[in-house]
Amino acid sequence: MKSGAVVCNSGHFNVEIDIPALEKLSSGKREARPLVEEYQLKDGRKVYLLGEGRLVNLASAEGHPAAVMDMSFANQALSAEYLVQHAKELKREVYVVPEHIDREIARLKLESMGHRLDKLTPEQERYLASWQEGT
Repeated sequence: MKSGAVVCNSGHFNVEIDIPALEKLSSGKREARPLVEEYQLKDGRKVYLLGEGRLVNLASAEGHPAAVMDMSFANQALSAEYLVQHAKELKREVYVVPEHIDREIARLKLESMGHRLDKLTPEQERYLASWQEGT
C-alpha cells in the first residue's frame, strides 16, 4: 500500500479492517483531523484511517438520513404485509422484494417531494434489464 493511502470501511460490519494488525505495524498514530487517524508505519509509510474503521457512512458522514431510512422501513413494512397476505402460497425460502412494492415506494417518495415517476420507454427497459451496456 502506498504511503498516504486512505482506508475506510464501507461494509456492513466492523471487521473489514484489521485495526489490531495495523496498530502492530505502526510506530504511532495521531489524529490528523476529526475522524481521521494517521498511522505511522514502522517502515515510514503513513496510512489514514477514517472513522476509527467503523462504517464510514455512519461514523464520518450523515449516516442513514431519514430521507433514506423512511424508504427502507416502508419497504420492510410492505414486504412483511405481503408475506402475511401470501403466506399460504409461499414456500419457506428467501424472496426478493416484489417489484410492485419497490415501484410503489419510489412513486410515493417522489410524489412527497413534488415529483412524479416517469414511465420507461421499451428501449430504457431493455437497457436496464441488460448487462451488455453501461457500468
